[in-house]
Amino acid sequence: MTWGEFQASENKALLDESLVNPDYEIQAGDILVSRANTVDHVGAPVLVEEVRPRLLLSDKSLRFTPGSAVDRKWFVYWLRSPAVRRAIASKASGTSDSMRNVSQANLRAISIPIPPAAEQRRIAAALDDRLTQLGEMTQLIARARAHSASLRKQVLLDAIPEVANWPVGWKALTVEQAGTVDLGRARHPDWHTGPKMRPYLRVANVFEDYIDTTSLMEMDFSEGFGKYRLLPGDILLNEGQSPHLVGRPAMYRGIPDGVGFTNSLLRFRAGEGVLPGWALLVFRRHLQAGRFMREVRITTNIAHLSASRLRAVEFPVPTLDEQQRLIATIKGRLARVNALERLLDEAEAHATALRGTLLAEAFAGRLVPQDPHDEPTEDLLKRIRAEREAAETERKAARRATTQARRKKQQGAAKLSTAAPPSAPAAHTPLPEGEQTTLPLEFTE
Repeated sequence: MTWGEFQASENKALLDESLVNPDYEIQAGDILVSRANTVDHVGAPVLVEEVRPRLLLSDKSLRFTPGSAVDRKWFVYWLRSPAVRRAIASKASGTSDSMRNVSQANLRAISIPIPPAAEQRRIAAALDDRLTQLGEMTQLIARARAHSASLRKQVLLDAIPEVANWPVGWKALTVEQAGTVDLGRARHPDWHTGPKMRPYLRVANVFEDYIDTTSLMEMDFSEGFGKYRLLPGDILLNEGQSPHLVGRPAMYRGIPDGVGFTNSLLRFRAGEGVLPGWALLVFRRHLQAGRFMREVRITTNIAHLSASRLRAVEFPVPTLDEQQRLIATIKGRLARVNALERLLDEAEAHATALRGTLLAEAFAGRLVPQDPHDEPTEDLLKRIRAEREAAETERKAARRATTQARRKKQQGAAKLSTAAPPSAPAAHTPLPEGEQTTLPLEFTE
């Protein structure tokens, strides 16, 4: 549901068949809303087009059942409009952006400006057409991004030949011979506070050729800060990551000053005859070639690159002049790739803004013309009220039937309790313990 389309394959199995309640089975035409999600996706709606049998509504979802006066496609688009998204975000509860919740009551409180049914269908059709075209543009941007990523990878792979093809005059060293490798400082609860708090970098800060310093954390370095202090030109590599990202390198360029690093990172400090920029290029080439993946060890679904295994990895070293020449050449080629990606960022931002504008214009009455021959608003509202009253009458009848059935069951149990108890068995055999299965309540409209 999160990505704007209903994906029936994204489900979990209910192992106990006794918990299957047909009242919660999802049907084609249902409008489902994410009740609990990230701040960007809480309240995100989808229209179920097709669905497999016996797929049940989860307790993280709500189901809307509009009356005949509301076109379902129009309603889903309305729920996606910027004004409604802002209203839902303002009513969502929770302190973490990673998980917000919105209640039925808060959703019900949002006012809906309903146009005539015929105009709803015109709006939905117009949005279908324009958003389909916009979706095609978004797909082109995604394909261009994939091409850009492939181009970047090829530039890095071509920068340094394979080991067997290293040019004459290049030194065939290992990482250990080219510099020093150190593991960062382990975190400990005792160091969360102290007299010498200093910022440190961790795996979440280090991306390929980029260090994000917007979310630095601190620990007490009362002892041994000199060992873990970063110097400009140090190369940091992810020690623990997903297998294809382990060893991801970036250069520390001195900003901010006085920073340490944790044991989720490895530090390479270039030795004599090795430029830091060259070391970064070698490690980026290794990352793109999958070289680090051959050295990892997997623990609890995380790949780890130990300092000892990194030290043994091959490290070519040409002359300093050749290092400088290759660094400048690759920098120029990657700059052109970066320029392409900035254009794609701008195109994607434009597409996102255009999507919001289309939805806003549609529900401000400016996307399609109004027709004086459409059903009058008064008649539409009367029809909606009649359907709501009929639905409420039906719900009350169902609740009364449920209450009566419960009372009859309780009365029957009371009669049984007044009857004479059965004679005790000859041998006092202990009765087996029973289990009561519970099912979380799920709300559906």
